[in-house]
Amino acid sequence: MNLIKKIGWSSMIMLLLCFIIILIAEYLFLSGDKLHGIFIGLWAPTLLGLLIYLKLIGHERR
Repeated sequence: MNLIKKIGWSSMIMLLLCFIIILIAEYLFLSGDKLHGIFIGLWAPTLLGLLIYLKLIGHERR
């Protein structure tokens, strides 16, 4: 519970979403739909980059 308080609910939801996206991308890639797996797999780093950017903006305003 301390981890959720330290990271924040929005960050925890984004990390969970990235984990789900990675699982879906791996499933698609390994089931033979390689291009869709790669395409969806690129969403996770994009969301993590957005999360980092929003955190940096939040720290800059303080």
